[in-house]
Amino acid sequence: MRSAAKYIWLFIVIAFVGGFLLAETSGLIGRTPLTPTTPVAKVNGREILYTDWQQRVSQATQNQQRSGRSLTQDEVRQIENETLDEMISQALLEQEYRKRGITVSDEELREFARYAPPPFLYNAPDLQTEGRFDPQKYQRLLASPQARQGGLLIALENYYRSEIPKQKLFEQITDGVNITYADLWRSWQDEHDTAQVSYVSWRPQPDSSAINAVTDAEARTYFEKHKSEYERPGHALLSVVRIPRVISAADTNAAREKLLKLRAEIVGGAKFEDVAKRESQDSTSAVQGGDLGKGVKGRFVPEFETAANKLQPGELSGVVKTPFGLHLIRLDSKKGDTLSLRHILLRVQQSDSAATATDRQADQLAGLAASSEDRTKLDSAAKQLHLPIHRVEAFENRPATLNGTLIPSVSAWAFGGARAGETSELFDDENGYWLARVDSITPGGEPRFERVEREIRATIARDKALDKLMPAAEQFSRAAATNGLDAAAKSAGLTVNKTAPFSRVEFVPGLGQFSRPIGAAFGLPVGAVSAPIRDESGIYVIVVDRRLNSDRAAFDKQRDVLRRQRVQQLKQQRVQLFLDDLKKTAKIEDRRKDINATARRVES
Repeated sequence: MRSAAKYIWLFIVIAFVGGFLLAETSGLIGRTPLTPTTPVAKVNGREILYTDWQQRVSQATQNQQRSGRSLTQDEVRQIENETLDEMISQALLEQEYRKRGITVSDEELREFARYAPPPFLYNAPDLQTEGRFDPQKYQRLLASPQARQGGLLIALENYYRSEIPKQKLFEQITDGVNITYADLWRSWQDEHDTAQVSYVSWRPQPDSSAINAVTDAEARTYFEKHKSEYERPGHALLSVVRIPRVISAADTNAAREKLLKLRAEIVGGAKFEDVAKRESQDSTSAVQGGDLGKGVKGRFVPEFETAANKLQPGELSGVVKTPFGLHLIRLDSKKGDTLSLRHILLRVQQSDSAATATDRQADQLAGLAASSEDRTKLDSAAKQLHLPIHRVEAFENRPATLNGTLIPSVSAWAFGGARAGETSELFDDENGYWLARVDSITPGGEPRFERVEREIRATIARDKALDKLMPAAEQFSRAAATNGLDAAAKSAGLTVNKTAPFSRVEFVPGLGQFSRPIGAAFGLPVGAVSAPIRDESGIYVIVVDRRLNSDRAAFDKQRDVLRRQRVQQLKQQRVQLFLDDLKKTAKIEDRRKDINATARRVES
């Protein structure tokens, strides 16, 4: 027995741990609805495991941590959506590889590894010589023991096993993509031909009586024909209470004084890089000694850029205030509009006493109403603490806002399974605290007639109004052809509008973009009066005042470069259309809402 005891104990430990894990992950002890084989989505029957998705989300979340703070639920939700979308796309591509017989040989892997380094190595500082990728350094790296022992060769193999089939597929999809010089010339004309027009327009705005006169049968028939046009994201109406972190003039002065002391320290001989690493609250650049790299004009906010452009290489700025806080800037080099900069950032924060008071009030609010299913608690808590309640409209997969200010996490919480009448936990960011209640919530996806009925009735009423206006527009067009646009408009009491010069692809105030009136402006003879032109927004009668054709000589000088660029654009468009069609025709089942709903039931 003594000789067998260690094996018996090993069996007991394995059985205990295995049984515990089975109970935990199977949901048998009522804690979680998830198991290691729970799919988060299905793509044409192929399962994407919840655990695989969560692992990728966790990795992406860690990679996107910014400024040393945790991400909001809205930011995490965006990462979750993007990660699942990538995994669905990868599953669809792999299914397409099998369908087309696309494979990767070991020889192909070796060839790509030798001569086509991936971007994460092509830009590696250790593989650069005089600012350029050095193929010899790369070859030495591949042959070194460190490449094998450090896992580089395995990483390269995984990368190319994913990328090579994709490249082969895209080459098949884009095979034969070309553009003739005649087509290229037409594309040039679209961008460089210009027209200038005068026009009279009729844009009806149906009133309530016209909208209500649309019959139920008309509205429902229109809805069935145009259902796909009315798909909407999830929509919620929220009541939100905010406790802001109020920054006083004293808080700003304290940050300014601290930054001036840091400037004096640097002027006194301390290295800017060391002070930035120690003090800057921009954690991303701080680890690089405040280095912001090289950037062209327009990269930074205006206040920052204006101050930086006034500096000479090696010069320190004074205190620069931007929406991010207070900065001390050093210009390292300047070449044309390209600046190489370092900075130290201090955020303006509440004093300890003011922050303590804000935190105490937030704790009171949370204690009175947070995570409650009693909808009256938020109202009474706000009244007791003398806080206003704001009404906010939120849409699924978009952060909610209040007067232009982002509300952290509330939208993700509301569409993560919250019910009408439920109040959130307390959320916070650098600007303060937030508490929200769902007043109403409407799921997204396939539209319901009741939700878009009013919009449909307005559309039908507008179309009917356009029908009634068409005879008057036709009569006006005939009068304008005889007497001129201005005279006809004066006689009819209408206004003549004049445009600035525009191309076929521009947005034109009053005429829109890619609209029928814009198309007509490049087809009518100059000075001719058009027949009434009807589109969704109204009816137009136009006269082309001036038209300027493209310069063929300027085109001929650039046509070879333009052709290469255009072919590349067409290939990218072909690939994107293929991927879009692949998703549209696939059977994709996103199970996240079901999983969240089950989890909420288990927790309650």
